[in-house]
Amino acid sequence: MTSRTPLLAIRDLSVAFRTGKQDVTVVKNVSMEIMPGQTVAVVGESGSGKSTTAAAVNRLLPDNGRITGGQVLFEGRDLAKASEREMTAIRGAGIGLVPQDPMSNLNPLMRVGDQIAEALEVHGVASGKAARARVVGLLDMVGIPDPAQRIDQYPHEFSGGMRQRALIAIGLACRPKLLIADEPTSALDVTVQRRILDQLEELTADMGTAVFLITHDLALAAERADVVAVMYQGELVEVGAAAEILADPGHEYTRRLLRAVPSLSSVRMVEPPQKDGGPVETEDLVEIEDLHKVFPIRGSAAEFTAVDAVTFGIPRGRTVSIVGESGSGKSTTANLLLGLDDVTSGRIRFDGTEVTSLGRRELFAFRRRVQPVFQNPYASLDPRYTVEKSIAEPLRVHRVGTAASRRRTAAELLDQVSLPSSVAQRLPHELSGGQRQRVAIARALALSPELVVLDEAVSALDVLVQAQILELLAELQRELELSYLFISHDLAVVRMISHSVHVMQRGRIVESGTASEIFERPTADYTRELLAAIPGTRSRQA
Repeated sequence: MTSRTPLLAIRDLSVAFRTGKQDVTVVKNVSMEIMPGQTVAVVGESGSGKSTTAAAVNRLLPDNGRITGGQVLFEGRDLAKASEREMTAIRGAGIGLVPQDPMSNLNPLMRVGDQIAEALEVHGVASGKAARARVVGLLDMVGIPDPAQRIDQYPHEFSGGMRQRALIAIGLACRPKLLIADEPTSALDVTVQRRILDQLEELTADMGTAVFLITHDLALAAERADVVAVMYQGELVEVGAAAEILADPGHEYTRRLLRAVPSLSSVRMVEPPQKDGGPVETEDLVEIEDLHKVFPIRGSAAEFTAVDAVTFGIPRGRTVSIVGESGSGKSTTANLLLGLDDVTSGRIRFDGTEVTSLGRRELFAFRRRVQPVFQNPYASLDPRYTVEKSIAEPLRVHRVGTAASRRRTAAELLDQVSLPSSVAQRLPHELSGGQRQRVAIARALALSPELVVLDEAVSALDVLVQAQILELLAELQRELELSYLFISHDLAVVRMISHSVHVMQRGRIVESGTASEIFERPTADYTRELLAAIPGTRSRQA
């Protein structure tokens, strides 16, 4: 029987950030409880205070943040008043953490296995050979292929999704009583996401581990949580059983969130122009033919084929999407197109020109016409640059306009991506994750490119902002005849935004077709598996 004494009780919690000479309250009198073995999901848009609330529980607020009121009771102890030494003992062993950003939270100079083993050794769980064996088991548990070989690799040798899974392994390493999971699966494809979340549910059932889940994905919250708490502008506006809140939301903000959740039944945002009852054909801006990319495996004579005989085109003014599991080769394909990785063999033509043979000057001109938006907004923005400078930087590098005109362009782009002008002079660390990604999108649009490569560009965004960004992308495409290569693990979003879709598995394209064909009449077993794993396709059992 589950204890009725809360494992975690947050009482009237308030948190403020010091900006300039004043405190700005970002969490206001929040109260909630998490029982042993319970999963509580906190949902809300970027900047709502959900991640700050979680950071306050673990006392990991940024230097300018502090708890200004209330209590954080973990097993009856008020963590708001605990010493740093006490918190060091609690973190990892009592309260595990899976942070949102793998690149900022994994040491690039340490092997992944050593970083997981460190968590075991610090808390006296295991050391030496026993720790290594435990690490291999943890990597296998979170879905890392060939864990005995991967254990000695560095973070840069992992895909984005694999890095996130390594963080999950660290969070679970000491089998904590409470796991704070801050967007733990935002970088993961749906099949691995399901595997990870199934594992968290097993821990909850078997060990009484409670999960404090921070997410912008309401479908995921509905499927996985016992209780859903909705935050808006720093306040808790609604709390209740997941099924009840989602069936009959009491607050207008919750209703707005639910309306914005993408699903396989959502209205599509793009359709090709029609003439005489049929789609108008257009020439390919990009032609990719028999593309291969082979990587050497560190410490071995073996090689890893990341992209294997890939062929497809990107028509002018159309959106071509690539979906597949983390490590399937979709991001590597994007990097090859962008010229960020060397092609092993095959051809890439852009507007009739062979990209792989471009000289330095021609490559510089090519990059003005092709702009990326990467998965990780934390790593893609210079921490020393203001938002305005980050957006204007491509214009300065390519010597477009004057300093004054570049500032005007930056202001216009901020408005296009639904950011207030007040953020122009802020630094990246002063923005939420979703706000940072919007800045990255604005920067990509600065040079008016012909092709934008979007690698998980909306995966970090809450559903309201995600809907705005997707509509913006569709509108820009209609106005400017932009072409997009859209890389995503979110199949519902892919269906809404794509003209054609390619499904990748283990470096190869296993199925191609229009969005309607792929999502309504899939032919490959792997595609059907991806569709079945979408959150919301099964109901959470009571």
